Amino acid sequence: MRHRIAVIGAGPGGLAFARVMHRHGHPVTVLERDPAPGARPPGGTLDLHDGLGQLALDKAGLLPDFRALSRPEGQAMRILDTDGTVLRDRRPAAGDLANPEIDRGQLRDLLLAPLDVQWGSGVTEVAPGTPDGALVRLADGRQEAFDLVIGADGAWSRVRPALSPATPRYTGVTVVETSLDDIDTRHPGLARLVGDGSMAVYGANRSLVAQRNSGGHVKVYAQFRAPLERHTGPAGADTTRSQLLALFDGWAAPVLGLLRHGTAFARRPLHVLPVSHSWAHVPGVTLLGDAAHLMPPLGVGANLALLEGAELAESLATAAPGGLDAAVRAFEERMWARAAKWARITAAGLERLVSPDPAEALAFFDELQPS
Repeated sequence: MRHRIAVIGAGPGGLAFARVMHRHGHPVTVLERDPAPGARPPGGTLDLHDGLGQLALDKAGLLPDFRALSRPEGQAMRILDTDGTVLRDRRPAAGDLANPEIDRGQLRDLLLAPLDVQWGSGVTEVAPGTPDGALVRLADGRQEAFDLVIGADGAWSRVRPALSPATPRYTGVTVVETSLDDIDTRHPGLARLVGDGSMAVYGANRSLVAQRNSGGHVKVYAQFRAPLERHTGPAGADTTRSQLLALFDGWAAPVLGLLRHGTAFARRPLHVLPVSHSWAHVPGVTLLGDAAHLMPPLGVGANLALLEGAELAESLATAAPGGLDAAVRAFEERMWARAAKWARITAAGLERLVSPDPAEALAFFDELQPS
């Protein structure tokens, strides 16, 4: 008998799970609260690591498609001093495919292609242990039972409370995101400043990072330490721009140009789950990705979600009859150990990248480089 399986959330982890299951001939139900794939901006660029995100795409049979879309040149990284002096200028060697970049929207579409997602299906609660299995309740009043429900629904997961009382806590760091379109034509000086990949400037308790996406689009992230209550509620673009320019006052004019020419601003206080977050196993429900181990956005979270989705799918697709629960238990043990390692690394990284001493950020960058 084929198991009834639902994955909640059509992000990278949920789609990777569904796509690998599809490859093995096991359809699953994908429930996503967004009304359509393009209902929200997909976000910025992702670097997929060869032993994490790329491995997941290989399991899904999508690695050649990824390489055709990805941007190896996006691995370039420049670090500037606040006066504009170039401190580091790392450029990938020819043939370097360790961490190519891909736009989130392109990755979503790549994973999504053959899948049937139930858009506009917001989940309000998951109740495990009913006679029919784990019961999924939806915002529109529907409910359905499954043999296994996988929470891949992000930081504020509606599935997590079925397993754990943990809730995300504020790190003390807020990010304000803005963007520039058609940068090579409209702002050639800024295009040269950013280069082919990313550019970062680190100051005391603040930093400014710019990342190239495809099509001349650049995302800019201003990061700084501040109390959470100071950064709640909407603010107009002009007000936010003025606040940021005051916060980064005295930095080189070309660097501040990234803020002066930004088109829209979105505040995102950074939250995390406990470093070693785990739970007592509950038959019929599990988590992956940010729902399981929310950590600072330092290039690891999406990679882990992708690999976890692919690994869990492979385990379930090849499990012996009656082995569903054992496969999930084994997956959770592997996930917890790996995620705890990366959670410690990223927590320490955030402390050093947004530090009173900017030299800590430069030292952290140097430590991450291959010898």
